[in-house]
Amino acid sequence: MYYYSLNEYLKNTFGEKVYKLSLNGGMTCPNRDGTLGTRGCIFCSAGGSGEFAASRRLSVTAQLAQAKARIAPKSGCRRFIAYFQPFTNTYAPAAQLRRLFTEAMAPADIVALSVATRPDCLGGDVLDVLSELNAKKPVWVELGLQTIHPRTAAYIRRGYDLSVYDSAAKALRERGIQVITHLILGLPGESRADMLQSVRYAGARSNGIKLQLLHVLRGTDLHRDWENGTFETLGLEAYADVLCDCLEVLPPHVVIHRMTGDGDKKLLAAPLWSADKKRVLNTLQRVFRERDVVQGSCLRE
Repeated sequence: MYYYSLNEYLKNTFGEKVYKLSLNGGMTCPNRDGTLGTRGCIFCSAGGSGEFAASRRLSVTAQLAQAKARIAPKSGCRRFIAYFQPFTNTYAPAAQLRRLFTEAMAPADIVALSVATRPDCLGGDVLDVLSELNAKKPVWVELGLQTIHPRTAAYIRRGYDLSVYDSAAKALRERGIQVITHLILGLPGESRADMLQSVRYAGARSNGIKLQLLHVLRGTDLHRDWENGTFETLGLEAYADVLCDCLEVLPPHVVIHRMTGDGDKKLLAAPLWSADKKRVLNTLQRVFRERDVVQGSCLRE
């Protein structure tokens, strides 16, 4: 069984390796500013899942320069994707978004824009801005779905119904904007069948998928529940096995943007095995060989 990796997609699309530069647009989230809630999603850290992004106090141009300098010693990449990562990156007036995103896309070595956001923060004026920019360089919108199951969505305080995701994904794809859906594997109370249902559903509505292992970060409400014994996180072997199942049910054209994810080691409470990247990669490679899962073309034989 073949899966279409992000690295392969980028090489096919841009002709060479491309690196993502994480940027901070200085936005918040309706789940934090009182619109929907004040504590965020149950798993979200105080940094809004942007622990690896640059400082919001810097201009976008300065953030890009800083990010390029940081990766230069370990990467020979000459082309980059501007990635607005922390919190909800369409949760601002359209004029502000146009200014931030245009600045990020301006350098010649930026080949695409990727914007992480919520499906309920994509009004018509924001969609118009994204469409306008997509005519200049590719725009990807990353939607934090996490699960299709109402009971889990309520537990994690997602704050919107599945129909909102459906409408947002449809509106984006109608405008030729790539949709990348984030899903979390190992959410409390979810079975393997539940996870696969979410993967199938999102795969039918997305150009790309990010599969994220559930991390328990200190300082989150999820950490409190974990400490109280409400749930257990997945073991490495179990995660590798369910990941193979997920890859098998996705359509051939869907690009796999992520298969594990990294939690901030300073905040990580569980699973601690996820901090050992070498062990994780070696285990995934072994299980993939055993399950006959290989990286391949989007045209799977």
